[in-house]
Amino acid sequence: MSMSQDDLKRAVAQAAIAYVPTDCIVGVGTGSTANCFIDELAKIKHKLRGAVASSEASAKRLQGHGIEVVSLNDAGTLPVYVDGADEITRHLHMLKGGGGALTREKIVAAASKKFICLCDASKLVDVLGKFPLPVEVIPMARSYIAREIVKLGGQPKLRDGFTTDNGNIILDVHGLQIMNPVELESILNELPGVVTNGLFARRGADVLLLGKPEGGQTIIL
Repeated sequence: MSMSQDDLKRAVAQAAIAYVPTDCIVGVGTGSTANCFIDELAKIKHKLRGAVASSEASAKRLQGHGIEVVSLNDAGTLPVYVDGADEITRHLHMLKGGGGALTREKIVAAASKKFICLCDASKLVDVLGKFPLPVEVIPMARSYIAREIVKLGGQPKLRDGFTTDNGNIILDVHGLQIMNPVELESILNELPGVVTNGLFARRGADVLLLGKPEGGQTIIL
């Protein structure tokens, strides 16, 4: 039986629960797939000490389920971080940030021992970049960063009417074929005024739970 995209998200979210240790504080991402994971976490909340959220939206959803939200500063190193991706390769390099929470996602991921990525099969790509690459930018640096991105071969577009949870803007970069995501991640992050970008390559996923339309998951380690 063919599964809908929502079914696939639910299936991988259920599979991710197996990676959550008992009596831990778990890192939680942002977006529709992460929301499915939060809903699954609610079923085992009695086994959790709490969660660190990568966005205000995820924090609200966790609290709505009665799961305690802990600040990352208080939580220390997390055993596991669970989140989706807009694109992912077989090398487990990801492109993230379609929802605009990329900076906090990257911070929580960096503070976690294991990153579990949840995706449906449509997100698995050979080369990153068809999905526009988000870059979070301090507002005064907007036009400077845009000019630098053009030099790198990208077409930056301001995400209209959007402010991140950190009070910054996002430039979505179109037209890139990202052959070396680790290198591009570093180049962009070194530009003064860039907070971070949506390439999760220097610290990629450790496990990919990939939902297949025919049911079940493919696990790539």
